[in-house]
Amino acid sequence: MPQPIRLLHYGLGPIGVRIARLTASRPNLSSIGAVDIDPAKIGQDLGAVTELGQPLGVLVQPDLKTALKVQKPDIVLHATGSHLPSVLPQFLELAEAGLPVVSTCEELSYPWFHHADEARSIDGAARRRGIAILSTGINPGFMMDTLAITLSGVCPAVSAVRVRRVVDLSVRRQQLQQKVGVKLTSAEFAARKAEGKLGHIGLPESVAMIAAGLGWPLERVEQTLEAVIAPVRLDSALGPVAAGQVQGQHQIAHGFVGGRERITLELKMALQAPDAGDFVELDGPEPVSSAVHGVQGDIATAAIIVNAIPHVLTAAPGLRTMLDMPPLRSVGI
Repeated sequence: MPQPIRLLHYGLGPIGVRIARLTASRPNLSSIGAVDIDPAKIGQDLGAVTELGQPLGVLVQPDLKTALKVQKPDIVLHATGSHLPSVLPQFLELAEAGLPVVSTCEELSYPWFHHADEARSIDGAARRRGIAILSTGINPGFMMDTLAITLSGVCPAVSAVRVRRVVDLSVRRQQLQQKVGVKLTSAEFAARKAEGKLGHIGLPESVAMIAAGLGWPLERVEQTLEAVIAPVRLDSALGPVAAGQVQGQHQIAHGFVGGRERITLELKMALQAPDAGDFVELDGPEPVSSAVHGVQGDIATAAIIVNAIPHVLTAAPGLRTMLDMPPLRSVGI
């Protein structure tokens, strides 16, 4: 029987914890290290941090260097930040240590259009050390990019792509509700929007991935972001939301090819949002549409990260995207 794949968990926020909990249920995976900067987690057993109900014999360390003194993993599951420039040093350190990586960093999902310098830097470091680095997730990573590209495989030709994702925040974690501005006033939402503190990260990367996957020369990406205002009092994990306060946000990314919009990605996240689900429309001589329901973002992100592990271990060295991956699969029960 093959030895379990040894994992190091880098980042134990809400998503990192979900990833660690899922890996604990897989007999072919073994957590042997963990890193987080939260003083309350450093020195704690990973089993306690993830509330598994039993110790795992893995203590959370404050940095990668300290964690690697204990044991070197086969792969790192990285979940620390969304903005690529801010976490670039982490990826370079991981690459120089010769560690393959699966990450949740949204801007790394397809960085070649918007973060070309950072992409080249990571790709070069990974190639030198002979390891692969992949960032994925549910959005970006699958529902608003990979799924549309995969569906195009049954189309004779595609002239335009439209993807709409509707998320009911009422059943999502408090941190996500806060992140999108639930309970803010319209003025507070506008101020945070102007400061760049609101808006889902990753839609431009999804636009760029779709364009690359379909062989379209992307010219530019434009985005809009608006508040969704509660018409009546609503309940939330942050407390009651009064009529007139923000219940969510509505964001659209427009990708232009050949002087016209050919990719439209629409994301609405709001309390009690009707018609929650994921909807893909591909225009062309034989149009195709698809509707998917029941995909819970946090759970699905943890799943796709874990299901990508064996493919990243065997991937060609360098910075990889979902365009490089075979179809990912879950495990049987």
